[in-house]
Amino acid sequence: MTAPHQPVRGYHRLLPPLAVLVLAVGVVLFPASTPAARAAGTPVGLGRAGTYSVLAGQAVTNTGPSTLDGDLGVSPGTAITGFPPGLAAGTTNAGNAAALGAQSDLVLAYNDAAGRPTTGSVAGDLGGQTLVEGVYTASSSIGLTGTLTLDAAGDPDSVWIFQVGSTLTTASASAVALVNGAQACNVFWQVGSSATLGTNSSFTGTIMALTSITVTTGTAVAGRALARNGQVSLDNNVFTTPDCDAPTTTTTTTTTTSATTTTTAGETTTSTSTQPSTTTSPTTTPVLSPVPEGGASSGEIPGQPSGGPGPSDLAVTGVSAGLGALVGLGVLLVALGGLLLGVRRTRRPHPPK
Repeated sequence: MTAPHQPVRGYHRLLPPLAVLVLAVGVVLFPASTPAARAAGTPVGLGRAGTYSVLAGQAVTNTGPSTLDGDLGVSPGTAITGFPPGLAAGTTNAGNAAALGAQSDLVLAYNDAAGRPTTGSVAGDLGGQTLVEGVYTASSSIGLTGTLTLDAAGDPDSVWIFQVGSTLTTASASAVALVNGAQACNVFWQVGSSATLGTNSSFTGTIMALTSITVTTGTAVAGRALARNGQVSLDNNVFTTPDCDAPTTTTTTTTTTSATTTTTAGETTTSTSTQPSTTTSPTTTPVLSPVPEGGASSGEIPGQPSGGPGPSDLAVTGVSAGLGALVGLGVLLVALGGLLLGVRRTRRPHPPK
């Protein structure tokens, strides 16, 4: 008679704790390898609204010598007052097909910004904070006192989208500062109600407000004031339309000299020719914007622990290559733990017959 199968002595006692250990390591590593992405992705496409410094739904009013370096428009309303003394360097469109087309594209841009996945939360006052690229969501109103610093960390393609649930209000002499290659063309404010910019402040980015926008006395805007349904009010303001800097071009010229020897009837003639060759390679040079005096102190990123990976470490998906490797390791360890538990069950001693 064949003796019943006996497991290796002591082996079955090691399987349960080993399996638990493997599963625990896998569970710890797996969630750690899938953090939320911080990248905002591509800029919001403004379409025909992109040529406008100011675009309103019902009316545009102005006091004093405001200057706009882009277009000025209103639709479906037709009222534009205060130009002159205000001056729009672009085209003025009041209630015509061009303004209607710009408003249609503004709706698309507004919805695009509102629909981007959140990568961080903000609340209260943004003053004194330093934020890397991302989509920052406020469930209600937010304000700005002092300076908000947007840090591109050397990447001029960094994008910031602020999703504001209600109103946006900035204090007098407040500022949005750009550092380390950040560009005003990549900053967007989607406002669920109305926006008010305080006196003598310096604001950066394109405001897309559902209702109205008020720009008070002496405020400078590197961006746009685009209101879907209400009025845009100006008072001695300066608007500059931000353009993203294209890569600079570096040209290198190399001179090649060649000699040709010709022999004719006992005479030898040597001629030398020089041919220049040109090599052109693009070089991206980020533009640095200084922080105004009394600027913001460096703060932590909302929702991001100190010392975490920087935006330059993230791929398009927002997960770094090292973290991607941990994902694979976590899956492997979980599978191995399950396999060991299965082996444990199949190798239990059979009762003697």
